Amino acid sequence: MIFAMAKWLIILGIISILVGIAWPWISRLELGHLPGDIYIRRKGFTLFFPFTTSLVLSLLLSLILWIFRR
Repeated sequence: MIFAMAKWLIILGIISILVGIAWPWISRLELGHLPGDIYIRRKGFTLFFPFTTSLVLSLLLSLILWIFRR
């Protein structure tokens, strides 16, 4: 049980490193600026909630996990 958790933590760490290395290219995708994202700017207050981006990333992650579990 502990070895399985350690394995997943190592995999998560490797994925985090790969995302960090690929960040300059990922940031060019302009995720977080999709239609449907909530962005309110007022004097002294800014609210940003990436609603559509969250849905897209959730669907992609669900699809990837579904493929790996098959």
